[in-house]
Amino acid sequence: MSAVISSLEAEEWEEDPESEASEEQQAERVRITIDKRQEPIRIDKFLMNRLEGATRNKLQHALDDGHILVNNITVKSNYKIRPGDEIVVFDNRAPEFAEIIPEELPLDIVYEDDDLMIVNKRAGMVVHPGCGNYTGTLINGLAWYLQQQSGDVTTLPRVGLVHRIDKDTTGLVVIAKTESAMSLLAAQFKKHSVHRRYVALVWGDMEEETGTIIAHVGRHERFRKKFAAYPEGEHGKEAITHYKVLERFGYVTLVELQLETGRTHQIRVHMQSIGHPLFGDSTYGGDRIVKGTIFSKYKQFVENTMALIPRQSLHAKELGIVHPVSGESLLFNSELPADMQAAIERWRTYTKGIQVH
Repeated sequence: MSAVISSLEAEEWEEDPESEASEEQQAERVRITIDKRQEPIRIDKFLMNRLEGATRNKLQHALDDGHILVNNITVKSNYKIRPGDEIVVFDNRAPEFAEIIPEELPLDIVYEDDDLMIVNKRAGMVVHPGCGNYTGTLINGLAWYLQQQSGDVTTLPRVGLVHRIDKDTTGLVVIAKTESAMSLLAAQFKKHSVHRRYVALVWGDMEEETGTIIAHVGRHERFRKKFAAYPEGEHGKEAITHYKVLERFGYVTLVELQLETGRTHQIRVHMQSIGHPLFGDSTYGGDRIVKGTIFSKYKQFVENTMALIPRQSLHAKELGIVHPVSGESLLFNSELPADMQAAIERWRTYTKGIQVH
């Protein structure tokens, strides 16, 4: 495979830190055994053509730091690989490289042309391979899909990942199919000109019909896999979320959320910070009863509802971009997934005709 699936690092990412290794542990990331027909080639050049997101500079640093071994020993970047060599790539923090393995996976492709794709991601699917999630990701599925389209299964197609949404968040993701489209779409995200509207079911009865949450979002200072909201200037990066109430169920509220920025876990962190964690969100306290009664029937109702949607109740419903080639404004909309619709309907039925305080 000679081409590389590319991932341009834009300013903003919505991503799942559970795919990262811990700071204390160096985790094996990629293991490659060199084919007996492989001609001698510099290891940095070889890996640039095999690993997503790899640049010569990154690879040289990784080799110097001992994060890439050949036959269990460190080598320099000018080492020429030989048939039978075993290369192991490690990482001990946020992953930068991942070998892409094309896989036939069910994909809901909403729109596609020569420059980009819009995919409606299902719950439980990681967007991008990472430590502990090497297969079954959206990128693995897209690699297989595009290989079948091209008719060339020996070459990795070029895919540009512009943004991400969390593993258990459903909804719309845009993928670039050319370098030019990648660059222009990433610029739109960086300028905050992309329209992104989410729908979420949150705990509690929101006081205001509309509002804006402004709080920096950064990695939690004690728990690495979590993020937290911080006052301006203390930690993290500026994050702005606008919300609007769609429907009230007394103990929970259905809200529309529009992102002005796109920090990791932004909606989940922001809603928790104002006392309204997302229903079912185990990371930010939404998987327990936050609002309601102490009666056993209510507790059973909540448990049964959570069983229908064992994840955070968050869906990326609308995505609006300017086409990177034609300049046309495009707006895509996706229906709420069945699990979220079922949970909403249960709350609607439960609270119908009941005065909730």
